[in-house]
Amino acid sequence: MDWGSLAGLAIALLGLLIGQAVEGGQIASLVQPAALLIVLFGTFGAVLLQSNYPTFMAGLVMAKQVFVIPNDDRHELVARINAWAIFARKEGIFMLENFLSRESEPFIRKGLQLMIDGTPPDRIREICAIDMHFYELKQRNAAKIWSAAGGYSPTIGILGAVIGLIHVMENLSDPSRLGSGIAIAFVATIYGVALANLVFLPIAGKLKTLINQEMMRREMLLNAWVSIARGDHPKIVDERLQSYLH
Repeated sequence: MDWGSLAGLAIALLGLLIGQAVEGGQIASLVQPAALLIVLFGTFGAVLLQSNYPTFMAGLVMAKQVFVIPNDDRHELVARINAWAIFARKEGIFMLENFLSRESEPFIRKGLQLMIDGTPPDRIREICAIDMHFYELKQRNAAKIWSAAGGYSPTIGILGAVIGLIHVMENLSDPSRLGSGIAIAFVATIYGVALANLVFLPIAGKLKTLINQEMMRREMLLNAWVSIARGDHPKIVDERLQSYLH
C-alpha cells in the first residue's frame, strides 16, 4: 500500500473540512449527494464519450496503482540478466532456452526468444522498440482519462451550479426549498474543482510517473539483450545495468 498517496488524499480532504469548520460553517453542508452525482456522472460520462470503452476501463483499473505500490524488481532483474549474460558467455546464447520457461512476463519472453533464435542485435532493438512504443501508447492513452476528467470536472461543477440555481428560481414561492437549491448550486462547484485538483489530476500525474518507470525498466532489458546478443563481456553488461539502479 502506498501510504504517501493515501496520506496526500486524506490531508487534502481534511484541509477542506477544517477550513469549512474554522470559518464557522457546518461540515454537513458540504455533503450534497445530488451535487456529487451531477459532477461524477457528468464527468465520467464526458470522459467515456471522449475515449473508447476498453481504454476507459483500462484507465479505471490503472488507478489502483496510485494507492498500491508496484513491485520494483529492478535489482532482482539485474541479477537474472547477469545470470543470462554469464551463461550465454560460457554455454552459448542459444542455450538460454533453459531460462525461457522460468519467465512469465511476455516482454521478457519475447526478448529471450529473439536472442535464442539468433536475431541480430539491431533487429532485436528494432522489434522490441516497436513493442515498447505501442505499450507506452496504450498505457498513456489509458492514463489520459484522468487528466481528461480533471479538465471536465470543474465545468460540470458549474453546470451543477446552474441546475441548482434553476431549482432555486422554480421555488421562489416556497422559501423552505430555497436553501437546498442554493446549497446544491455552490457545493456542485466545490465538488467539481476539488475533485479535479485534489483527485483526478494528481492521479493522472502519478500514473505518468509510473509509466515512465516501467518504460525505463523495459529500456534496461532491451539494452541488456542487445549487449548480450553482441557478445559483450558480462562485466560490461552489468556496468550498463547499474546506471538504471540509481
